[in-house]
Amino acid sequence: MLRITFAILILLSSIACSLNASNKKVKKQLTPTRFEQRVNELIAQMTLDEKISQLMNGSDGIERLGILPYDWWNEALHGVARNGRATVFPQAIGMAATFDTTLVHNIATAISDEARAKFNTAQKMGNYSKYAGLTFWTPNVNIFRDPRWGRGQETYGEDPYLTSCIGVTFARGLQGDHPKYLKTAACAKHFAVHSGPEALRHEFNVNPSRKDLYETYLPAFEALVKKANVEAVMGAYNRVYGESASGSQFLLKDILRDQWGFNGHIVSDCGAIEDIWKHHKIAKNPAEACAIAVKVGLNINCGMTYKYLHEAMDQKLITEEDIDRLLYPALMTRFKLGMFDAKEENPYNSIPESVVGSEKHVQLAHQAAAESMVLLQNRDNVLPLDKNIKKLYVTGPYAADVNVLMGNYYGASDRFSTFLQGIVGKVNLGTTVEYKIGILPTTPNNNPIDWTTPDAKMSDAIIVVLGESNLTEGEEGDAIASMHKGDRETIALPAHQIAFLKKLRDNNKKPIITVLTGGSPIALTEVCEYSDAVIMAWYPGQEGGLALGDVIFGDAVPSGRLPITFPVTEKTLPAYEDYSMKGRTYRYMSDNIMFPFGYGLSYTTFAYSDLKVTSGAMNGKKDITVEVTVKNTGNVGGREVVQLYLSLPKAGKSNPYSSLVAFDKVDIPAGGSKTVKFTVAKEQLQSVLENGSKKTLKGNYRLTASASAPSARSSELGATSVSLDFSLK
Repeated sequence: MLRITFAILILLSSIACSLNASNKKVKKQLTPTRFEQRVNELIAQMTLDEKISQLMNGSDGIERLGILPYDWWNEALHGVARNGRATVFPQAIGMAATFDTTLVHNIATAISDEARAKFNTAQKMGNYSKYAGLTFWTPNVNIFRDPRWGRGQETYGEDPYLTSCIGVTFARGLQGDHPKYLKTAACAKHFAVHSGPEALRHEFNVNPSRKDLYETYLPAFEALVKKANVEAVMGAYNRVYGESASGSQFLLKDILRDQWGFNGHIVSDCGAIEDIWKHHKIAKNPAEACAIAVKVGLNINCGMTYKYLHEAMDQKLITEEDIDRLLYPALMTRFKLGMFDAKEENPYNSIPESVVGSEKHVQLAHQAAAESMVLLQNRDNVLPLDKNIKKLYVTGPYAADVNVLMGNYYGASDRFSTFLQGIVGKVNLGTTVEYKIGILPTTPNNNPIDWTTPDAKMSDAIIVVLGESNLTEGEEGDAIASMHKGDRETIALPAHQIAFLKKLRDNNKKPIITVLTGGSPIALTEVCEYSDAVIMAWYPGQEGGLALGDVIFGDAVPSGRLPITFPVTEKTLPAYEDYSMKGRTYRYMSDNIMFPFGYGLSYTTFAYSDLKVTSGAMNGKKDITVEVTVKNTGNVGGREVVQLYLSLPKAGKSNPYSSLVAFDKVDIPAGGSKTVKFTVAKEQLQSVLENGSKKTLKGNYRLTASASAPSARSSELGATSVSLDFSLK
């Protein structure tokens, strides 16, 4: 009975949508069967002009067919973005720093709930504009290979495995778990081998080794396709092996479609098809560029170049059948989103407006911000501070700045907690708290008079907030204070920020707590010298100030860990334009490490012991299960990110020094211990060879359970670890 009722509703709906006296062509009635048949029936009724109108991000409505206008462009990097009120969570790099996939899934679920509620409301008011849809161009799973890249903040860091884990769980949270409908459509971007330079992205050609391609640049995309069933993939601007990444037979057809079996839709980055002829010079004109993209199956053009599809057909470069093949996956996505079904059939249509900015989501943003912050230094256990401190001085260019809470691709919350607010809200009412900005963020002060540092030295402690902002690092056109179109030439802080910190330190033995904002590694040698405690706060979202207050005053025990190596300096790194992984990231560098991948302090300490294999054969042909004992050796409970690394034969030569293969975030009470179990898949024991193929090598292997990536620098910093050696013959 329910099926019959549903069929009648759909049939009546389709009939009603087709009734328009002004249309000479009467719509055939769609049979409400499987989406596949309905999509084909819809395509069969469309004119060529109508088909082409659906292949650009701003798709026209087709009233006689019941197709509403739709813009495919929407963003949800760390909250529904660019579309009014929404909860703003920590920037993506901060989410990665939590090393907490459950938390990230909850965040993505909250974002998709808000997205659906906002979409439902926008539809009722006839708002079909850009950023009002359900196809989110998120997540960014490019590898943060070089700390100078301004968009690295949008990624989950430098490690393929961590990026895969966070990306998969985020995409699943966005798309929901309904057997028929998508809550929203996630998109893996930018495919592939894309991480700067921003200034060259429209013309740059990348020729990575096949080993680097398959070992570093592709795994996260493959994971999202195969494990998350991600609905969309976005092509990149740059060329790869001479082909535009948005018109690449090798990437989009051979690998994505044929090898991985991707059956969703592919979208270009915005303007990327225009780049094919205008900047890459691969095609002579827009029609030829369209043909290149069409032939490799790029379904949606973000931009307007596909309006030249008519010319491409006139020149017999493509056929209408090619257009039909492009249109099918795009319309399928819209059907999966429920855009052609009765509203009551899709449970996501009943998500209320009240979820947007709800208390539940606010608390989730607060938790995420606190878990994302990384305590890098805590000399003499100066933190946590006593809430009954008598006199506290807060200063720095970003202490009261809202921009540094947001990063890029942000939404607009109706509540933001600055660092100053979070600090003031924690201390005793009788505590004297004084605040002055002290210095300008990007340039030295024009006024030479300094009333800040003398007053600050009279306090019992100083909290100074320094770093980068979305004005100095970000995408090509967003970071308006950047001299390099969003990238950074150096990872050092501006010299006047360091001079200010040094001036606060001179002849002052009172504690200085330096809080750093930003989405990428910062050179910290001098910062650590002049500070007693250092906290990397990233771009922590709307609740960032309250979360910082929790961390500084001990209401939250720090548990964030670095998802990217902090080098001592960029001066010994390979050239920024060089995409070879040699000398980059913890997997391929042995020196120039200030703070290693996976590193972060707590207000307690942990000890690792008894790493052992508990099941599975050590022959490379079966998965193995290992376990390690982790003990909290301090006086307070805390959360430890237990990391498992694998070193393969020829480590440090033709293979990485080590690679993360598993991690877990566990709560351990003071004095308690926990046995943490991991499964290492047999595929993780394989080495990627120079030609990109994989093989399980004979030789010596090492598993290391550690508090950060195994290295001499980790040992110097006191990161605890335990290792297990074995051989394959």
